Amino acid sequence: MIRFSKIIAAVLVLVALLLAGYAWMLSRQPAQPVVQPQQAARPAAEATFPVVVANKPLPAGEAIEASALRVAQLPINPAGAFMTVAEVAGRVPVFDLGTGAPLLENQLVSGLAMRLETGERAVAVKADEVMGVGNSVRPGDFVDVFFALKADSKDVERSQSRLLLPRMRVLAYGSASVDSMPATNGEGRAAQRPSGNAPQPARTAVLAVRVEDVNRLALGEATGRLLLALRHPNDMAEPDPALFAELPTALQPQAAKRGEAPRAQLTGMDRAHAGLTAQDLSAGAPNTRPASRPVSTSRPVMAAAAPAGLEVEIIRGDRRDTVRY
Repeated sequence: MIRFSKIIAAVLVLVALLLAGYAWMLSRQPAQPVVQPQQAARPAAEATFPVVVANKPLPAGEAIEASALRVAQLPINPAGAFMTVAEVAGRVPVFDLGTGAPLLENQLVSGLAMRLETGERAVAVKADEVMGVGNSVRPGDFVDVFFALKADSKDVERSQSRLLLPRMRVLAYGSASVDSMPATNGEGRAAQRPSGNAPQPARTAVLAVRVEDVNRLALGEATGRLLLALRHPNDMAEPDPALFAELPTALQPQAAKRGEAPRAQLTGMDRAHAGLTAQDLSAGAPNTRPASRPVSTSRPVMAAAAPAGLEVEIIRGDRRDTVRY
């Protein structure tokens, strides 16, 4: 029993010596600073993104000037944001934007309107398989617009077919447009749709037309049948306007006042406003029209006013009388 007690005492002494050695080793290591809650590690600096914002109020419907924009560093990067001023300058906002507002793609005018050149208008005409070259027309193609007229004894005296508008750019055909071209496979061909989802036949074709030619297209479709002729995009040939007389307008411009220089021919928006009649479109300019039917009138028409003391010619239907005085 005494021997067993001696063994336990020896083990306890040994454990005490080990603990003392461990304590001595800990005392030799440098003390670790106590981290206070307020001294916790600060988060990393927040990331910022370059985003184009308005430098002043931007009204809807007006082109944005570069001076009205600046690039700001924002803590967020909104979807559809722009990184450089050059991407936004010249674009048109859909609604009013305030100072400091980030400019986003869905806030600006987009779609086919942005594909038009100055002086062009997007015009839709009815389309079918025959009119659309067997549905071979694709957005981005160039076509010649022909039209055919049948004599109707009213506005059209002779059946005819001729080129109406040359080299018109196709913006959309059916459901496909230059903004949403159909997906293509690796061979560059349009991906085939699964059975049961066949594309719908095209019912409209949208063309980029000069504003002064919209009247021609509208009357050509209303009075006859249009036909699109597909052409190579590198073919730049167009009719020579100097070889043909200009068609008269439905509204006649005011004559120049005495002493004023003769006014130039109507162009652009002015010619579009002046309009065009179906009879003039079918018959052509006055010097190219066929002989017109006699026009009866109940009132005498003074064809020419002669100087005082000479004569006046009076026309009554097919009868002409000259009165001298």
